[in-house]
Amino acid sequence: MASKKSEVIEKLFKICKRKKNFVFHNDLVKKVCVEVGFGNPFDVTKLDNKTKLPKILLKNDYAIIHLGSGNHKFIKGIDKVYHDFEPIQKKINWKYQKSILNQYNSSESNTLSVANNQRILHHFLFGKDTEFDDVEIINRPKTYFPHRTKTSFEYSFGKEKVTLKNIQIEIDLTIEFKGIIGVFEGKNGNPDNFSVYQLYHPFLYYYNANKQKELKGKIKKIYGVYVVRDVLKDSNILKLWAYTFTRPTDITSIKFVKSAEYKLEKTN
Repeated sequence: MASKKSEVIEKLFKICKRKKNFVFHNDLVKKVCVEVGFGNPFDVTKLDNKTKLPKILLKNDYAIIHLGSGNHKFIKGIDKVYHDFEPIQKKINWKYQKSILNQYNSSESNTLSVANNQRILHHFLFGKDTEFDDVEIINRPKTYFPHRTKTSFEYSFGKEKVTLKNIQIEIDLTIEFKGIIGVFEGKNGNPDNFSVYQLYHPFLYYYNANKQKELKGKIKKIYGVYVVRDVLKDSNILKLWAYTFTRPTDITSIKFVKSAEYKLEKTN
């Protein structure tokens, strides 16, 4: 039996298909939610994994993208909207001194906190734990914690142009070191795919910032990194995947860079 959320999406899709216009607004979402009896209209278009798509979208090869200003669109090409995780390339035993707060909560924010505190993010991105090298403090990586910001984007979805006006994006964590920026998305569980925009919007935010007067050309590289911890099966294992975009203004140009699994081993 389909969930109420799936029923709402199915009805929206049929309405759009009948009108031959696949763009729809939050007002229509709210109306259909009332008809179906689904109480959270703001959750309808939040589908961070393609397994959450209802059968009608899977059958017709459609996914949902956000256009900003309350607008969304059913777009052809599920595999352009979602990306399957590549196999883990290497496994690393990581010595660490356990904190009393490491497993105090199972939030996705805590997953990134553990990975950052244990210097795993630094090792994965830069090939070494740069924090404790014999370098001046000014040359050490800088960490910037979660923040929300409003911005506008213009980019391509293959041959289609996407314009997002005054949308709110959230960046879970940012690390900068010698002009190299890593933006991180944390997730709990064992997903096998993710919605590309989760990494692309933060990537594009910094790509655009690099063209502004304040930063003008100071950013050398930008990586989007997905960090996964399965708190139910083994919370001592962290899996990381790094990506970039070969055509920065095309969300479909995602390129896999590397992956690794870190197994936390207590030193005491």
